[in-house]
Amino acid sequence: MARVVRFHEHGGPEVLRIENLDIPALGQGEIQIRVKALGLNRAEALLRSGTYIQTPPLPSGLGLEAAGVVEAVGEAVHGFAPGDAVSVVPPLSMARWPAYGEIATYPAELVVKHPPSLSWEEAAAGWMQYLTAYGAMIDIAKLSRDDFVVITAASSSVGLAAIQIANIVGATAIAVTRTSAKREALLKFGAAHVVASADEDLEARLRGIASPDNIRVVFDAVGGPIFAPLTAAMARGGILIEYGGLSPEPTPFPLFAVLAKTLTLRGYLVHEITGDPVKLEAAKAFILDGLMSGSLKPAIAKTFSFEQIVEAHRFLESNEQFGKIVVTVD
Repeated sequence: MARVVRFHEHGGPEVLRIENLDIPALGQGEIQIRVKALGLNRAEALLRSGTYIQTPPLPSGLGLEAAGVVEAVGEAVHGFAPGDAVSVVPPLSMARWPAYGEIATYPAELVVKHPPSLSWEEAAAGWMQYLTAYGAMIDIAKLSRDDFVVITAASSSVGLAAIQIANIVGATAIAVTRTSAKREALLKFGAAHVVASADEDLEARLRGIASPDNIRVVFDAVGGPIFAPLTAAMARGGILIEYGGLSPEPTPFPLFAVLAKTLTLRGYLVHEITGDPVKLEAAKAFILDGLMSGSLKPAIAKTFSFEQIVEAHRFLESNEQFGKIVVTVD
């Protein structure tokens, strides 16, 4: 048996329970991992609350990221052995392949031997953020040295990952955050410019940093009213990639900016990368190279113990973090 986290009803963090369950036998092509650390993501809070894109039957497990040691390998698994240090690529369904537990089971194609220089916490904190940012900025937008890229929700784990990836390719990263409280931290982390959307005129600041002919890429997790100033500051033929919906307010369609500038507004999910073997291998190579060189280094906002999973989810919903929340598993 092993301890796992499940919820039997939708609701706040308090619905999460630590339970002892039997671990199913390994299937063909699967790897069993003794988990050392978990990375927390907003999607997990949405699944728990019943507002995610997937609604699994209850009770349900959850969790998208883990790092640990290979406990056992199933039939037809090659290249892995018990004792290997590994981390996992987020699966298509966290209800089918939940991470929150002392033991987790994954298809071998989603298991990666990460660089030994990473701590367990860093290894558990990397794949969702880097795959999400890579897929949008490199695979879709083809970000390059000549580009200015606007990154909203910049202090989130994905926002910070996007800043690092922009710096790798030589693009100019413009970090957008709600207030000025995290300005210095974002500049120190590598943003070329920081705009506080609640304290400044977003459109005017973006136009002052880069002319309307220069902002080709916007990577947005917020939606809502900022669509108007974001698109107004974009270059002709630019692309806005939307991967979230943090704003509780309606998102107006900026019709005239889209028409006048022939803009592309595109929805995006990381599953576009993780569900395509060719794209996933290219993403892994890019990310592993960055992790080994040190140009990609996960920022850890706060660490909780496994027994503090409820407190960890409360902090996840506070929007106070700078980087990834991690849970350690003894």
